[in-house]
Amino acid sequence: MSQELPKAYDPSVIEQRWAEYWVREHLFDVPTPETTHDTQKKFTILLPPPNVTGRLHMGHMLNQAEMDILTRWNRMRGETSLWVPGTDHAGIATQMMVERQLKEEGKTRQELGRNAFVEKVWSWRELYGGAILDQMKRLGASVDWAREYFTMDDKLSPAVKEAFVRLYEQGLIYRGAYIVNWDPVAQTAVSDLEVEHEERLGKLYHIRYPLADGSGSIVIATTRPETMLGDVAVAVNPTDERYLALQGKLVRLPLSGVNGQPDRKIPILADDWAKPEFGTGAVKVTPAHDANDFAIGQRHNLPNLTILDETAHVLLPGSPYHGLDRYAAREKIVADLEAQGLLVEIKEHTNAVGLSQRTGVVIEPRLSQQWFIKIQPLADKAIEAVDKGYIKFTPDQYRKTYDEWMKNIHDWCVSRQLWWGHRIPAWHCKACAAITVSRETPTHCATCNSTDITQETDVLDTWFSSGLLPFTVFGWPNPNPDTGMPDLTPDLAAFYPTQLLVTGFDILFFWVARMIMLGTHFMLDVPMPDGSKRELKDAVPFREVYIHGLVRDANREKMSKTKGNVINPIDIIERFGTDAVRFTLASMASPGTDIAFSEARTEGYRAFANKIWNAARFLFMNVDRAREAGYNMTMRESGIVPSLPDDTPLETRWIFSRLSAVSTEVDRALADYRFDEAANAIYQFFWGEFCDWYLELAKLRLDFTEGAEKNATTALTLASLVGVFESALRLLSPFMPFLTEEIWHALYEGKPPAKSIALTRYPQATDFPADPIAESAMKTLQELIVTIRGLRKELGVPEKEATPITIHAGNRVLALADANADVLAKMARVQAVEFANESLTGSNARSTAEFDVAVIYERQIDVAAERERLTKDLAKYEKGLASADKQLTNETFMSKAPAHIVDGLRKQHAETKILYDKTKSALDTLPPG
Repeated sequence: MSQELPKAYDPSVIEQRWAEYWVREHLFDVPTPETTHDTQKKFTILLPPPNVTGRLHMGHMLNQAEMDILTRWNRMRGETSLWVPGTDHAGIATQMMVERQLKEEGKTRQELGRNAFVEKVWSWRELYGGAILDQMKRLGASVDWAREYFTMDDKLSPAVKEAFVRLYEQGLIYRGAYIVNWDPVAQTAVSDLEVEHEERLGKLYHIRYPLADGSGSIVIATTRPETMLGDVAVAVNPTDERYLALQGKLVRLPLSGVNGQPDRKIPILADDWAKPEFGTGAVKVTPAHDANDFAIGQRHNLPNLTILDETAHVLLPGSPYHGLDRYAAREKIVADLEAQGLLVEIKEHTNAVGLSQRTGVVIEPRLSQQWFIKIQPLADKAIEAVDKGYIKFTPDQYRKTYDEWMKNIHDWCVSRQLWWGHRIPAWHCKACAAITVSRETPTHCATCNSTDITQETDVLDTWFSSGLLPFTVFGWPNPNPDTGMPDLTPDLAAFYPTQLLVTGFDILFFWVARMIMLGTHFMLDVPMPDGSKRELKDAVPFREVYIHGLVRDANREKMSKTKGNVINPIDIIERFGTDAVRFTLASMASPGTDIAFSEARTEGYRAFANKIWNAARFLFMNVDRAREAGYNMTMRESGIVPSLPDDTPLETRWIFSRLSAVSTEVDRALADYRFDEAANAIYQFFWGEFCDWYLELAKLRLDFTEGAEKNATTALTLASLVGVFESALRLLSPFMPFLTEEIWHALYEGKPPAKSIALTRYPQATDFPADPIAESAMKTLQELIVTIRGLRKELGVPEKEATPITIHAGNRVLALADANADVLAKMARVQAVEFANESLTGSNARSTAEFDVAVIYERQIDVAAERERLTKDLAKYEKGLASADKQLTNETFMSKAPAHIVDGLRKQHAETKILYDKTKSALDTLPPG
């Protein structure tokens, strides 16, 4: 052939070349349809945008492998398949990265100033921000790179501003003081979803608060004595009889009257939040530093005293605790209480501690002025969209999780105290304290007309901008010049809603739920392509959500740097190749199941790729031999299934029928997100049926030796061999795109019918002649061959020595063996076939439900070993018969079971009975020993 494959398969040689080719040729770019009436089916999918700071990890690898398989599969099925890539600006993570870099230079962002710092971050992003997308390109992700977005680029930033302003104008955004999760390291609020809770053994402190009238005291219980400096009350349950007489009295706040600080007196009040069974039943109330205390304060009109600063250090000038870190303050406060005789006792106490996902630091509840979205109106539509089936979850269990969370959702704090991000488009007036929210930078206050206004310093939560992506990437808002309302763009008309979202459970609420809320809110205002009003079912951002599991280590433990079990996918890829890693992940991926990643399994799939490579080399060698022998081999026709005449050999009719069945199985499995079943079906077909069986059987028909006459069987076999192989490459292509691309181009000798195998037709069942009769016959023939091979091994027959066999069976099997004597000779070293009228027994015979077969070979029998083997088989058949009898005699089962189940059970029972009788007879005829 003009393009020969190297002897050794080396993925490192081919993968980089094809990855660059796919990008350079824009093979997966999808232009906007010229008309909204384009009826071609579409498959649109959005990449969960990795952080601009990110590097590829195994979770990304799984996520992207699954998306790529589905996109390539749908593309090859003839659908317009668009996979949109991009990155998220990752406010907290990116700012921390650049601040860390500045710290190494001996600088701070405050010294640079906001504008200079933001410029620094943009420069950092230009240098390092595309690393993870470059890795995606290297791994061959079939995305439309022409549509690559960044959540702060010139197209998306105006859309983010528009969304905020519209929500504000609709009364759905407000600013107010509320307890937020405060990260003292990042010095910003973080959402509930960005807090991980960890059970830790802590302490419960019992502290005596003296009554102001000197008549006694009350003992409170707290896990955080350092916040007592901000106490404004003590709460007890209104039904707690121990404290009925104390309700309404005042207590002196311990440690308040030191170093000139006022000696504060605070009330004892009744509130249902106080639980009699917790601690002493009395709790301190610190509204500025606890969400539950804040709610108590709101109910009782209590003041809010903030006593910790942004870094979680005590902020009480003049106090002996001023400037101390919260934990250092705790130690000093406890020591001082003990010195004053006010520390009653300390008990061990297990508590759920909130940790910031970003920095790992313990979260500090803090009262802060923040911007919030009134979430309930948005949540209602999002709940309805899923309830009515407009969005489907796989696995379905996540629909219930989503529903429960959405029905208990709180208002969304969307402001972050950062400099990197979408700055909130709000301006504060120094003259009247009013706020002006505007799409354009205002010159004066909208309330009092003062020009003394300054822009809000906070930026928007990263998840706000990423929650808008399903429609902003397609051109929203596109305001209508007449109405100012968002209007349809050609891309929105063609690609919204997207068909699918593939993601992990960890961002089900971070991103998935917020996309549903924002999509069903904003897109209801955008008309349909025909001009009609958009309904909720077409406002959803996607039709389906597939949630995959985690990638764990080989011992099924979660990967972590602490455990030292993190697997770097790039390292694995360099050792085994991208295709082998992709196939490993796919072969283990099914809905709701975590993956225990195994290098040994990856090595096995590297061997699978090598097996296909060698099969291709064998095929190409025979094509060359055919041409030399005068056969007209036109490789451009290789993908066409030849017409099969009546005398087509059994194995050729069988392999096409199997290809038809496997095509059906793969399509069904991928439609159900059973990547494991699809991958395993292809593996079994390509390695087992094609390589191990068909290639070997085809050698019987391929005779290109000198002097051999050209014949129709040889020509048909070679054409079939090439046609099946080319089809199997297309079947495998979404899973192993590099290997299949390389071989496919070589198959067509550099003149393929398309620029890529990824742009050809995916095999369908109807492309190949189904032949159940041939499949049944071949199954029997294979079983006969495997049985003979097993017998030869047990008898110790030398591998190259041919032996006669004797068969006892029905006419169908006897005719099959007679017609395929050449196959038996090649595949099982059978010298001659004899037929017996009686059942065959003895150590050189084996039985199945369809035949008895004996290998004629003299060997000294090990009677004890043979008796042990037959006894085990007999016990197995007895167990099978008992199980089948139990079901067949169960009236309830028989009345409810489908007919095909009952028929199958009866057939299984009959076959097992035959095997039982044959085994019993063989056992009875064994000589004593």
